Amino acid sequence: MEKESTAGGLADSSSKSVFFNLSVFEFLTFLRRGVFYSFMINYLYMLMQTVTSTATLGALNMVGSALGQNLLWGRICDRYKLRTKLIIIGETIAAFSYIIVFLVHTSLIAAGNSFTAGLSIIIGLSILEFFWSMSDVGWAALLTDVTTPETRGRIIGIINFIASLGRTVGILFAGFLYNDGQGFRNGTIFYVVTVLLLVGVALMTLTSRRIKTRNITQTTCTEEERTQDNKQNEHDVRSEKTYRWFLVSLIIIMLGAASISQIFLLFIKLPNGLDATDPEMSLILTSWTVGGMIASLASGRLADKIGRSQVLMLGLILAILTPALYSLASDVPSMALTYGINGVSFWTVQTVGFVFAGDLIPKHKRGRLLSRYNTVMALSWGPAGIMIGGPLADYQVGTLRYSPYAAYVNAFYVSSIILVVGTALFALKVARLKREEFKV
Repeated sequence: MEKESTAGGLADSSSKSVFFNLSVFEFLTFLRRGVFYSFMINYLYMLMQTVTSTATLGALNMVGSALGQNLLWGRICDRYKLRTKLIIIGETIAAFSYIIVFLVHTSLIAAGNSFTAGLSIIIGLSILEFFWSMSDVGWAALLTDVTTPETRGRIIGIINFIASLGRTVGILFAGFLYNDGQGFRNGTIFYVVTVLLLVGVALMTLTSRRIKTRNITQTTCTEEERTQDNKQNEHDVRSEKTYRWFLVSLIIIMLGAASISQIFLLFIKLPNGLDATDPEMSLILTSWTVGGMIASLASGRLADKIGRSQVLMLGLILAILTPALYSLASDVPSMALTYGINGVSFWTVQTVGFVFAGDLIPKHKRGRLLSRYNTVMALSWGPAGIMIGGPLADYQVGTLRYSPYAAYVNAFYVSSIILVVGTALFALKVARLKREEFKV
């Protein structure tokens, strides 16, 4: 099987076209996510009528993605050094699967089975994630391959800025395409997403041809080279230990932050709260992305200059503060500002966290270890919602007879508490390591 590798970092002038293609691909990816997922939770809630049921989407998606990446695609990525081919195959499978999911779901709606129709979307997308996750592995490994530790923060920051821009455009389109659920019912959103996926496949095919294959010539190792190899192996062992602690702290952080993702979408629509319209909801969600755009550019550059750990800590402090402030926002502008600050925190962690992981992971294990990182970050899709946020909100409303408003606010406070625990673990077990040794 043909192997793929890069011919150098993005700093090389010959790689500028590759960087441009990767940037456009990322823009399309987040444009698609903005269009499809901005109102998906609301649509599923319309069909299924419980917070916990809607949060099942993220939980099962993560299970499918985690199994695919950690059992199969990460190993294939490392063994055969495949990057772009995994992306191309994964995106192609997704394009056709979206149409199948739509056809099944719309036939169930026509039969009057709304709950089952929502469940078919959840199950269909979760099965898809097992195969689609090969694209996530390929993308993470490719970005790490084509960057260097000296410039990784800046380049990943630019890529994430472009991703945020794509998501912003997608959310704005979603606000009009959703149309009280008709955008999903009549298939408009599904078809738009399919087209975007196929365009991305064509672009990545072109990128694959421009990434040169590097032939590695085997030579006899000198004693000095063997000594260097031994030192590198010792460094890799220490780095992997640090990486494991990083993932543990990140799991807690993601559980805390993501436990209220679905609840927030329902919170801002409450009649006795903001009672936001669809366009107003799009504005609030867009503010989160705009905050993320600013954070992506600034945090990546800061991480290269002053250190990964310091910038991560700043993002985590903001993540702790913002959930507790949601209940204080009395109108759409103030909520947009607060949610925008939360976007700054999330994208700081997203940007610098990936850079942090890329610095620690040995080259020969990028596929497997980045799969674990992707799995942890996938907690933001919704597993925390079904494990923490959803049941907590439903219990307060159904058993304790709290109003939805009070139940959701209490869930926000719990989110902040969990984030404090994860941040403390990161500070004690990861951030205190010598930056000179681990270059983070």
